[in-house]
Amino acid sequence: MAPAPRRIDPARLARVRAAAQLLHRPAAIRDPAEIARLTAGIQAQDPPAARLSVRSRARALTAADVDRARTAERSLLRTWLMRKTIHMIATEDAGWMLPLFEPPIERWSRRRLEQLGMPQGRQEKALGAIARALDNGPLTRPEAAARVADAGIALNAQTRLHVVGLAVTSGLALLGPDRGAQSMLVRREDWIGKPPPFDRDRALAELARRYVRAFGPATDRDFAYWSGLALRDVRAGLEAISAELEQVRVGEDDMVAVRSGLPRLPRADQVRMLGGFDTYLLGYKDRGFTTGERHRETVSDGGGGIYPVIVRDGVVEAGWRVYRKGGRLELAFNDPGSIPPQMREALDSEIADIARFEGTEVALTTERGGG
Repeated sequence: MAPAPRRIDPARLARVRAAAQLLHRPAAIRDPAEIARLTAGIQAQDPPAARLSVRSRARALTAADVDRARTAERSLLRTWLMRKTIHMIATEDAGWMLPLFEPPIERWSRRRLEQLGMPQGRQEKALGAIARALDNGPLTRPEAAARVADAGIALNAQTRLHVVGLAVTSGLALLGPDRGAQSMLVRREDWIGKPPPFDRDRALAELARRYVRAFGPATDRDFAYWSGLALRDVRAGLEAISAELEQVRVGEDDMVAVRSGLPRLPRADQVRMLGGFDTYLLGYKDRGFTTGERHRETVSDGGGGIYPVIVRDGVVEAGWRVYRKGGRLELAFNDPGSIPPQMREALDSEIADIARFEGTEVALTTERGGG
């Protein structure tokens, strides 16, 4: 008879998951790419918010370190992956992650372009124009669109977005260096070299391993929600690493965790100001374990956006906002009166650390709180 699954108190679940997501900021972590590996990828459609996700998990890194890793050292890569959204991953993982996620995104982009009046032939002509232009070096998105227009293909805001995405997910280009606030397109092989042979089964197994380590305990449906892959694919990945996993029972729910044990829990009362779209809040089909009923709308309006929040031991306590104005930051708490007094000192430390991380002045304001 198989042993009964180990039980985990649901009241401890947020703290356990927050530790798996490095929200206690382990002192040994000093590399942005290591954070990307250990968190299974950082949601990054909003680059400033993605940098704040790194800050929440590392004590010594700065925003400049993150940008340098992505644009100079090339150890971080920002591209479309899970859920068809932009993530930052360790560049060394590109060889197995890109071919796992890009083909369905490419097919979706091609279908969408056809719906928008750009048939296959014109799509290939547009990609050819971008490819020729990339022979001369990186391109901003407007420059790529201009080259497509020069080839006789008019683009609007929607088709331009999908053509640029298609240039990446078809294997032609990547998001590489920056020019100002814009990430530029660069020819893929020029940026990361030729890809290694791809084994889909091994990739699914590795993705499952990364997910459970970063988000466990979790269910297969959580894994499917986070990845955007079919349930059959995530189950195949989990089955491939079943010897590394154990079944656990959280309340009435069966979940999987790493067999070597749950992460050692840090001291209690860990307070973090998480930026928007923090990956901790995107790893599960149901965020009730961290929001309760009170803070579901503090985290999201249900439309896909994930707001900045304050968590204590992984549990959402309040929301906050950040405004970037002329090289300085202004922060505002949504409802200052709702923040427990015992958290004030920790929040002062967090605000000071955001200033350190960003290398700029940070001011706390009450003028634009709310939401």
